[in-house]
Amino acid sequence: MKLSVYYTRLNIIATISVLLLGAIIYFFAVNYVIQNQLDGELNEEMEEVTDYITAHQKLPEQKEFENEQIVFTQTNQKTMKTIYANAFYKEIDEKNDDEKNGRAIESIIQLNEKYYKVMITISRESTEYFVQIIAAITLTLMTGLFLILFLINRYLANGLWEPFFFLLKQLRSFNVSEAVSPDLVTTKVDEFRELDNAIHLMSSRVKNDFITLKQFTENASHEMMTPLAVITSKLDTLIQDESLKQEHFNQIQDIYGATNRLSRLNQSLLLLVKIENNLFEETEQLSLDRLIYEKIDLFQELLNSKNITLTTNIIQKSVTANKQLMDILLNNLFSNAIKHNIDSGTIIIEQTDNKLNFRNSGLLQALDEKKVFERFRKGKKSQGTGLGLAIAWNICNFNNWKINYSFDGSLHTFQITF
Repeated sequence: MKLSVYYTRLNIIATISVLLLGAIIYFFAVNYVIQNQLDGELNEEMEEVTDYITAHQKLPEQKEFENEQIVFTQTNQKTMKTIYANAFYKEIDEKNDDEKNGRAIESIIQLNEKYYKVMITISRESTEYFVQIIAAITLTLMTGLFLILFLINRYLANGLWEPFFFLLKQLRSFNVSEAVSPDLVTTKVDEFRELDNAIHLMSSRVKNDFITLKQFTENASHEMMTPLAVITSKLDTLIQDESLKQEHFNQIQDIYGATNRLSRLNQSLLLLVKIENNLFEETEQLSLDRLIYEKIDLFQELLNSKNITLTTNIIQKSVTANKQLMDILLNNLFSNAIKHNIDSGTIIIEQTDNKLNFRNSGLLQALDEKKVFERFRKGKKSQGTGLGLAIAWNICNFNNWKINYSFDGSLHTFQITF
């Protein structure tokens, strides 16, 4: 969920909750005020009735008091607490039997040593109409306020967050190997300016660290290759010396093999660094089926040396990739399938429109799917660097492809999904 949507949702929920709570409180407050006003009017009416009885020594008739209904009921009760309550009443002049809403007061009065229960009822219709008008106005104001808040959060807030999305776009497109720095954001919001400054400072540090690491890697690789080449050359000379004893010859062979492994390790690590830092930018349309057949010819001698049967099912397929990386990927897949195979084993290469499978016989035991592509993961008898499959995984990741490993009980499968 986007931040703007999340913020708008929370804001709308909070606004609706506050408006509803305010409306309820406002409604009861208005009712309370109006009810107190009616009770005050009833008190005045009760005082007028009492004054009339005192002055005339008789009960008043209904026609002598307008807009109200007075009911006298003789009672033996001498005192009672004045009661206010909502009531229904029917006007005397009305021909229909419809009852109307009213507010009543009930009390005890005395006349000629007799006691009467007096109930005075006045209409509540005018106040109810007033409450309805207030409720309609309040509802209209709430709806208008809600729409204004919604529009503000929907459009103005999106404009407010534009610098944030601009910075997010800059981060997504950031490439440590590019010399271009992220563009500055134009905003009046202090927090976005601080974020922009922090991003520029971070990108500058990352670029400087990347340049330093790149230079160190290139220099270290170059400096290592020179002495390795010298060592290899000297070892070649010593191996050709016929005066060497077999004992010394075997030791020199071990040194020669270790030097070659060190050289391959150096080249593999340098290749991984280049892949991870996107230094292979040039891509082209490559015929995958043609590259596979070329690799088959290249590895035919190794296949024959282990008497491995190769079966292919390849269709024409073009991919967009860096040629050097594609060459390394196929080399590693072929080399892995041959090295970890058994004598008189099997290799099956299957290519469909969006998948490439390398299946090979080998140990009748599955590899750890979670660790098979980790660096320096290799078998106990392997003489390699343990980086072949790690390089293959990085190349696939660089091209947004997926590479998976599986084992069906007889064949190990490495599958690339384009």
